[in-house]
Amino acid sequence: MVRVNVSIHNLSAERFWDVDKPLPPVRIATNLNIVGINKKNEDWLEAPFVFTINYQPAVAQISVKGKARVKGNKDELEEIHNAYTKKQPPPAIIVQSISNVVFLESVIISRTLNIPPPIPLPKIPPTKKKLPEPDYRA
Repeated sequence: MVRVNVSIHNLSAERFWDVDKPLPPVRIATNLNIVGINKKNEDWLEAPFVFTINYQPAVAQISVKGKARVKGNKDELEEIHNAYTKKQPPPAIIVQSISNVVFLESVIISRTLNIPPPIPLPKIPPTKKKLPEPDYRA
């Protein structure tokens, strides 16, 4: 069974938009880049990563750097490392573990900077049906 521990080494965030001006509608682009998967020894692998969030228009920018330590049995780790050397995407458990940690930290930082969070908020579709008129009037 593969276990992933994620640690953050560098967190950078900056708000560019003036606090007194209301925020315009923004588009948020996120990018998770796993820089590599390095074999440290037979017991674990190390996957350094960089996660960036960009706002359009330029309202703010957030950057998170860190490492994921992947532990498991020899065969699993060898399979993950061989897949990386063949330029295959990393396993979903590694990507998901990193994403969970960095998105959580990014939401906290976005609250501190008073900017929209980097997660999509649920959208309620407009109803096309006309609501019935009540049978009574007050």
